Amino acid sequence: MKRTLITLLVCCFAVCGTQAQTANELLGKWKLVKWTKKGKEKNIISEFKTDSVYQVFKDKSEFISVVGSTERKSKWKLSADNSTLTIRSGIITVPFSIDEFTPKKRVITSKELGTLTYEKVD
Repeated sequence: MKRTLITLLVCCFAVCGTQAQTANELLGKWKLVKWTKKGKEKNIISEFKTDSVYQVFKDKSEFISVVGSTERKSKWKLSADNSTLTIRSGIITVPFSIDEFTPKKRVITSKELGTLTYEKVD
């Protein structure tokens, strides 16, 4: 019983530690590499007129969306359980479910935009 309790506590600390690191792992510049909407892959260059489409996450919930030479500042928030990423730009708020998140790859989905795959570039 004691051994089971210790194992359970170690697992809880490991999960809590992982969650605390997730927001830190999100910081940096991420490039859009794939976009799927309603089951069909979208052509990033055709849609944005460039392949330079990035999300930049900074400390203090600062967020920059970059499309070519255009930048838009916003705010970001990660849910306590790391399952939802919310981007707020002015009065527009877009929640994304986090489908996959590793230190180098992030896949997020929203009803309006579909599924977006990003790779970390720095």
